[in-house]
Amino acid sequence: MLLHLSISNYALIDKLEINFRDGLTIITGETGAGKSILLGALSLILGKRADSLVLNDKSEKCVVEGTFHIKDYGLKNFFSLHELDYEDDTVIRREISQNGKSRSFINDTPVTLDLLKDLGEQLIDIHSQHKTLTLQDAKFQLAYIDSYTQHDDIIHQFQDEFNKYNQFKSELALLLEKEKQSKADEDYYRFQFEELNTANLNEDNEQEELENELSLLTHAEEIKSNLANVLAVLNSGEQNMTSGLKELSITLSKIAALHPAMDDLSKRLESCCIELKDIAQEIDFAEQKIVFNSLRLEEVNERLNIIYHLQKKHRVQTINELRKIKEDISIKLGFINNLDNQINDLQKSCITSENKLKEISTILTKNRKKAIAKIEKGVLDVLKNLAIPNAEFQIAHSLLDEYNNWGNDKVVFLFNANKGGALNEIAKVASGGELARLMLSIKSLISEKKLLPTIIFDEIDQGVSGEIADKVGNIMKKMSETMQVITITHLPQIASKGNAHLMVYKEINQNTTFTRIKNLNQEERVEEIAKMLSGNELSKAAVENAKVLLKNKN
Repeated sequence: MLLHLSISNYALIDKLEINFRDGLTIITGETGAGKSILLGALSLILGKRADSLVLNDKSEKCVVEGTFHIKDYGLKNFFSLHELDYEDDTVIRREISQNGKSRSFINDTPVTLDLLKDLGEQLIDIHSQHKTLTLQDAKFQLAYIDSYTQHDDIIHQFQDEFNKYNQFKSELALLLEKEKQSKADEDYYRFQFEELNTANLNEDNEQEELENELSLLTHAEEIKSNLANVLAVLNSGEQNMTSGLKELSITLSKIAALHPAMDDLSKRLESCCIELKDIAQEIDFAEQKIVFNSLRLEEVNERLNIIYHLQKKHRVQTINELRKIKEDISIKLGFINNLDNQINDLQKSCITSENKLKEISTILTKNRKKAIAKIEKGVLDVLKNLAIPNAEFQIAHSLLDEYNNWGNDKVVFLFNANKGGALNEIAKVASGGELARLMLSIKSLISEKKLLPTIIFDEIDQGVSGEIADKVGNIMKKMSETMQVITITHLPQIASKGNAHLMVYKEINQNTTFTRIKNLNQEERVEEIAKMLSGNELSKAAVENAKVLLKNKN
């Protein structure tokens, strides 16, 4: 429940401190005094968006802080899940800076606005006369039944499975599309793979070796002829270089024997003779080895043509790059071959998940149908007490062909206020006053379940008066036995039912208007209710009537 509300620098409020109590709290005040401003400030700590326009003094920030007693409402898991410090008396604060930026805190821990809203929805339900329109919304109608049923754990199970199911379906659709495209590409990839595989490109340096061999085979006769000429100069004829150099070496050796300074030159010349002889032998070996082979030349050309063709086709320059392309194509073919298995597995997962959804949704449907009968009876009982004795209220239930995030149940609230009339959708048959009483009837059932700590009614009693107003007040009083009820009203019959009475009023100070709030004592309550009965001109009858209303509030 809401224990304390502190507001500073919000609209017409410069500084306001309000203590609340359990039971039924009444808030009254003249039109324009600032009751809606009070709710606007409270809405900030419940996650409503705001900007710098709410600032009274543009040089100061706006701060709204509320203290909530949450001990008996099972919120410890919420705090643990979001890594927040849990306190039985939890403090929520919202700050709006001069530039419109907002900061939110739960027990002094900074939080996002969405998280603040999530918590706020579990603390307070603010219900205004305009909010009765939500009664006509199909989502609200199903959510109300679920709130009454209190099977959130089953809904969460369904939603988790529904998310899995949608994920499976999405992945399956993607794979089926890939399969369609891949099947069209499979022949092309397989042809490319077979072409590369047949080429048998296993050696990285094959191309270089083949190109060298091609050069040798193409110029074999020319190379062989030139090597023979070199060999002839070195070894053939009387004046060949090898013999001539040998003779020179012998002569220089004799000189070195007579002239030791020439010994080094003699040895160097002798080394040249040995090296030249070795060169001649290798040239002779190379010349004999070279043989023109037209068949091998054709083989080399064919092999290189295959390599060049593949490189040109795939726009690469090396065998290693071709092997990488082959590997990539192999992976693509493997993926195509594996698609059938993946599709089959996903189809099985979809069937399994759909069966689970069917199982869980059957439980949801059973729970909802059970709740519908109780809700119909409970609402009718309250409506009769609110002077709609001939009211008919039914909740039509049907099953949708497809699942959504809440199952496959569809509900429609049907209403008829007049005897002999036909049941129809609420929006088509309910007047504003009937709609307000119907919503109050529905909300009163929720209070029996102790689902929310606090509910605030913002002038939903418009369109009722006299005895009906008294009965509306009695329902709110009954609701306040299991939850905190705060009611903004203009009706004295309802105002008299409160355990506490707050009055909102305006104060003018140095040409500036401020909203103030006051906790009324018994005497002040009599005066305020009397004014509600007769206006500002208090009559003795109005005062006596006010005393009677307060005396009979229970």
